[in-house]
Amino acid sequence: MDEPQTAAASGLAYSAPASHPHHHHGWWWKTLLTGLALWILTIVVTAVTGNTNLIPTLILLGSFLVPFCVVLFAIERVTGSISSLQLVLAFFIGGIFGVLGASLLEVNLHQSWGLYLLVGLIEEFVKAVLLIIIGWRVVPKTATQGALLGATVGAGFAAFESAGYAFNAAITSRGIDLIALLQTEVLRAILAPVGHVLWTAVLGAVLFGAARGRTRFRFSIWIVVTYLGVSVLHGLWDSAGDLAAVIALIANGRALEELTTAGGLTAETANAVTALAGILYIVVLVVVAAGGLLTLWLILRHYRRAERARAAAPVPSL
Repeated sequence: MDEPQTAAASGLAYSAPASHPHHHHGWWWKTLLTGLALWILTIVVTAVTGNTNLIPTLILLGSFLVPFCVVLFAIERVTGSISSLQLVLAFFIGGIFGVLGASLLEVNLHQSWGLYLLVGLIEEFVKAVLLIIIGWRVVPKTATQGALLGATVGAGFAAFESAGYAFNAAITSRGIDLIALLQTEVLRAILAPVGHVLWTAVLGAVLFGAARGRTRFRFSIWIVVTYLGVSVLHGLWDSAGDLAAVIALIANGRALEELTTAGGLTAETANAVTALAGILYIVVLVVVAAGGLLTLWLILRHYRRAERARAAAPVPSL
């Protein structure tokens, strides 16, 4: 009698959800600091030796460090059926297919006022499809799980996209431009957590939260609203430079007068407009990022309250 009971007990223990002993060990910030030190060391060695073979190392390390730390952050907080390996695969597969899909859909786009919005709609659509495919069997489907998985897919997209931008910045007609490469990597690394990562986290939170704890996705009009919303935020983010320039021109009354009468700007006015546009560029990015972060916080708070309400609801008797 004892053996069957032991076997049954072991079977139950084996089928229980796997624990996550790696939770809250701070590997993401430890990796960030270590990777930053290695990145700086690589810069120094490259500058001293002039060895262009180290350029790919600089590009990969600088482009992937912050996004991969986002993955480690998610790994330390994810629960349920999704494993650390699945999150790492979501990072790489989501990133590769994301940039490939976006490139195919954007190949025929032409410069226009609506270009940034179209790019936002396309890239967020591609990431949403990948998020649904990757998260199809993930349980439980909660807003927090969706935000973490969405951030992972967005981080993969950001990493591969940043590598492309860094490569283009490095290759010039005069050879390798190390300064331009480093400037591109620093800027994109700083902005990575509040770019693709944030937009897909917001969409993932609503997509998974709409499932209401069930094993399958459920359609909700709020998914469409959120998709359109993050696409607009994405478009505003990408167009921040142009928006800042237009606002700077309008704010400088002298610039408009010179453009109207002389058809161009004097050096003094152009410098003033450029300086103001640089400040406004940062302001626009901060406002858009703050809007995205506030949206994510409100969404997570809403769905967590709904989850607690469902958990506290009495089970109907049969």
